[in-house]
Amino acid sequence: MKFYNLIKPKTIKILGIPIFNGDTKTAIELIYKVIDYNEKPNLLVSASGAHGLIESTKNLLFKGILRSFYLNLPDGQPSVWVAKLKGAKFIKRCYGPNFFRDFLIHSSTDKHVNHFFCGGMPGVAAELKEAVKIKFSNNNVCGIYCPPFLPLDEYDYRLVAELVEKTNANIIWIGLSTPKQEQFAFHLSKFVNVVAIICVGAAFDFHTDKLKQAPVFLQKAGLEWFFRLLVEPKRLYKRYMEIVPKFIFYNLIDLFKLKNF
Repeated sequence: MKFYNLIKPKTIKILGIPIFNGDTKTAIELIYKVIDYNEKPNLLVSASGAHGLIESTKNLLFKGILRSFYLNLPDGQPSVWVAKLKGAKFIKRCYGPNFFRDFLIHSSTDKHVNHFFCGGMPGVAAELKEAVKIKFSNNNVCGIYCPPFLPLDEYDYRLVAELVEKTNANIIWIGLSTPKQEQFAFHLSKFVNVVAIICVGAAFDFHTDKLKQAPVFLQKAGLEWFFRLLVEPKRLYKRYMEIVPKFIFYNLIDLFKLKNF
């Protein structure tokens, strides 16, 4: 049996998706155990917030993809609250941009961990490579790629895998939007040979200062979505007008069923 099969993360289901019942430090340690044992199982990891969870209720194929992931990190504070109501004792928010930051800092002196950045608008991945040198003292970014804007079935995943292989990367970071990034990672995993493919959404834009992050007090209050709506109203208002009420409604139903059961 492969070593990584023995490392089963603790999870709790939210809207049918297994969400990691732990914190950022523990999640990084789990991935590092695989690195230390020189395994390359193409672990799929996503910072899964309300957006992804609601998408999974509309698309059974996408739900199946998220269920196949090794780790679905609790990216949003509301997911943490729901998990605690369901009895999760160890869960803490694993915010995608902070997970990215902490992993890059943790691996900054480890020459065995090479990173590949995939995503963002043209030029963003290159800017991110320089940013992590300055912000996190990490010089182990060995490759970048900006996927063209295409339907998922039109990408040449084999070509992307060849680009990764040439760089000797063992951690791929995907910075696209949900649900596209998780679907992209799932398809790419069939062709690459790496430790992990990690989806972190807007982390690329946050760490290159393309986007402002919400103040900490709004994040803790579960209102980061409101801040982002104020920053990008035209792009995000339809998304949040659907996600916020559905997330509350579906989870109330789920909690009610659990209580009655």
